[in-house]
Amino acid sequence: METAEQALHKPQIDLAMVEEADGRIKGQAIRTPLLEAPLLNEFLGLRVLFKPECLQKTGSFKFRGAYTKLSRLIEAEPEKSVVAFSSGNHAQGVAHAAQLLGVPCTIIMPEDAPAIKLANTRAYGAKVVTYDRLTGDREAIAEQIAAETNAEIIRPFDDLDIMSGQGTAGLEIAKDATDAGIRIDHVFCPAGGGGLLSGIALAVKFCMPDTSIWFAEPAGFDDIIRSLETGTRQEADFLTKTICDALLTKSVGVHPFGIIQKYVSGGYAISDDEALSAMFLAFHHLKVVVEPGGAAGFAALLQQRERFSGDTVAVVLSGGNVDPKMFAECLARGPDVSPS
Repeated sequence: METAEQALHKPQIDLAMVEEADGRIKGQAIRTPLLEAPLLNEFLGLRVLFKPECLQKTGSFKFRGAYTKLSRLIEAEPEKSVVAFSSGNHAQGVAHAAQLLGVPCTIIMPEDAPAIKLANTRAYGAKVVTYDRLTGDREAIAEQIAAETNAEIIRPFDDLDIMSGQGTAGLEIAKDATDAGIRIDHVFCPAGGGGLLSGIALAVKFCMPDTSIWFAEPAGFDDIIRSLETGTRQEADFLTKTICDALLTKSVGVHPFGIIQKYVSGGYAISDDEALSAMFLAFHHLKVVVEPGGAAGFAALLQQRERFSGDTVAVVLSGGNVDPKMFAECLARGPDVSPS
């Protein structure tokens, strides 16, 4: 059986694969813009360009990778069905891509996933199977269903097709900034299993070699930070609680970790309160709705804003599928940081 270390030395994605994915999703995924808020820039003491993937189809960047993966799959095996496991955003991305492509789809989701994510996944026509996040094994469930139905498992991040699809967001950041004559010093990105982070890092570093890539993880789920420190993949502590449900993964994927080690400068652990402050400020200044995990990259920049003073930073707002009650409470409490 192949070890993680052996897999790291296998061919990874390259810019050509991301560019192919970019052409593939054209007309299907939304090309989200770069947004800017002058008053927020003034408050932070730096220039921030936001990539609002919360405005993407299904409310997150996950649609990019899902459509890339499924469209490549059915070209090779037209009769194939798919099964996926996810806390919500990957679920919705796969479900909608399957709906558009006419592919039968089953999604395995934790029973405590936000109600809006469960409801939306079913609304896209997928069959939803739930499990207990603490005691269940979602991969084992997926493998059983795949064996019984001859379905392809669509993994949420440890997959080269998925990674190349997510990388299209980084390609767009680089192209749009270059076209506008803007030099980006840093990119901040949320990180769970590393699919988005690795794809964006690859695309951005090829297009803008001098740009540094940074990521954010919830405190207690900082396995990528610890993995980079040790040089080996570490696991998250699932006894820890966080509202950033979109970023809850056991460990960084094998393939993403190889890319992250090569191209990413480092990461920061953020608290739930910091995520909520970022959500509030994104709504207040940009008028966009961001979920806690989707705001993690912005939360990390707020935490470290003195370090990056005077720089130009692109921040990926990766998703907006937040429970309405939580979002209302977030707006009611306000930010922990505010203009002086």
